[in-house]
Amino acid sequence: MTTDPRRLVPRTDVLLADPRVAAGAQRLGRDLVKTVVQDVQRSVRSGDVPPEDAADAVVAALPVSASSLRRVLNATGVLVHTNLGRAPWSPAAVDAVVAASGTTDVELDLATGRRGPRGEGAIEALLAAVPAAEAAIVVNNCAAALALVATCLGGELVVARGELVEIGDGFRIPDLLVSTGARLREVGTTNRVALADYTDAIGPDTGAVLKIHPSNFVVRGFTRSVEVAELAAAVDVPVVADIGSGLLAPHPALPDEPDLQSTLAAGADLVLCSGDKLLGGPQAGLVLGSAALVQRLRRHPLYRALRVDKTTLAALEATLRGPQPPVQRMLAASVEELRSRAGAVVAALGGDAHVVDSGARVGGGGAPEFELPSAAVSLPARLAEPLRHGTPPVVGYVADGRTLLDLRSLDPADDDALVQAVRACR
Repeated sequence: MTTDPRRLVPRTDVLLADPRVAAGAQRLGRDLVKTVVQDVQRSVRSGDVPPEDAADAVVAALPVSASSLRRVLNATGVLVHTNLGRAPWSPAAVDAVVAASGTTDVELDLATGRRGPRGEGAIEALLAAVPAAEAAIVVNNCAAALALVATCLGGELVVARGELVEIGDGFRIPDLLVSTGARLREVGTTNRVALADYTDAIGPDTGAVLKIHPSNFVVRGFTRSVEVAELAAAVDVPVVADIGSGLLAPHPALPDEPDLQSTLAAGADLVLCSGDKLLGGPQAGLVLGSAALVQRLRRHPLYRALRVDKTTLAALEATLRGPQPPVQRMLAASVEELRSRAGAVVAALGGDAHVVDSGARVGGGGAPEFELPSAAVSLPARLAEPLRHGTPPVVGYVADGRTLLDLRSLDPADDDALVQAVRACR
């Protein structure tokens, strides 16, 4: 007589009782681990896994965490890669989030035992980093900051036609503004706008003049624009500048990128930006500027719907107060340093691996035409796909029939992990 193969499948309770599987259930949750057990049992029934190897197969199939998000090595050369989560956080920001994940004093004054201002530490850190700002608030992204401003200031918003941009995935600034109930007064043409266009458009219903930095494209040739300082000196309504990338102050590597300090010093009443781009912190929308206007925004009912949680506040404060975040280190890295790192990786790999010069990008819609000189490890093109499927996944790019792994966008601490990932794919 033949034995029914179903009798050979280890029982669920037996597999869950294996100490290694039980430890996984403690870490990941029983339901998730039970799902893995059931998948392995199906593989045993189909003959793909021997019954005696079932427990080992369960342990091997357990995920690293209960989240489906996976750590990825960014070797694309794009420093702030939107598809890879934009700015990587500093260790200080990670530690701050872990500390804030429990019970915290986010809205409690421990000295008095009474309710305190929310996120006071993050706001103080912002104001210390941008002295030209009188006050600041934090919402969940820059689009939310713009929506809050448009809703609160209301009425008619004067904006140059050439600044009504699409910010990605089909989302357009004019659609966002109109959705708040604001009316747009478009001035100038696609390529040229003059100061008189703005001043002629301002009337009794004007809520603000918007300056939106076209960070993800460049118009060249017969062009003209109006700087914030010119607008601030000529109009008697709030001037609001959306600079996008979150650069705190001028950066020598990005001479054409607007920054918070300079824009406010030039006369903007409010400046908006993202927290997860060149600032190097968590996703957030930052609004800095006039104390009176910031207070109006804070008291508007929509602010409550857009405010951030304690972990974002913790990560933002630690990014501002702590050591240089990874994005800033990536910008500052010299080509000689990058070539040296690439050479060490190539020496460890041997075979058909070479050091090549490459060009990195800021990413995140910032400095679209600006290329940062870099160095990359060149590998056969066939490795691009298995590298993405590895553990950890490595994302590079293919150019001229080769897979390039650019080291400017990779933390130096991950160079050894990159070597191991490539070896595993060969």
